[in-house]
Amino acid sequence: MASKQKITPCLWFDGNAEEAVQFYTSLIPQSSIVHVQRSAADYPGGKAGAVLLINFTLAGLSYLALNGGPHEKFNNSISLSVDCEDQAEVDKLWAALTSGGGQPVACGWLKDKYGLSWQIIPRRLPELLSDPDAAKSKRVMQAMMQMVKIDVAALEAAAV
Repeated sequence: MASKQKITPCLWFDGNAEEAVQFYTSLIPQSSIVHVQRSAADYPGGKAGAVLLINFTLAGLSYLALNGGPHEKFNNSISLSVDCEDQAEVDKLWAALTSGGGQPVACGWLKDKYGLSWQIIPRRLPELLSDPDAAKSKRVMQAMMQMVKIDVAALEAAAV
């Protein structure tokens, strides 16, 4: 295992951490489950022997998934932002993360079936938004604000 990150995000789940982590690691390249810790005793979120904590990586970055119980829910104040190489990657991740009960939100944001917020952002979007031509970047921003899933071709058209 590579050197440990100093800060590791911990995601709180209500008994479905293992299912969620298996789903996430199947979608994102360079991802894996590193360790599954089972509880030695009953706890507020589960029973002895149940999955308590999972160490996993997404695109090489470390995360923890905790089966903490129903006390806390995800909200939009934190999201995972994915830098997508192209429209094909946007489309693939968007379809997978909105399947089975996930919900599109706006401007490249969605909530997956576990309630976690994601930003599925094609690499071209920040490039166009930071264009030195202020009128061009404004048109791109206005086009993006009308989108749910980001459409690279529509952004490029707005930039002209």
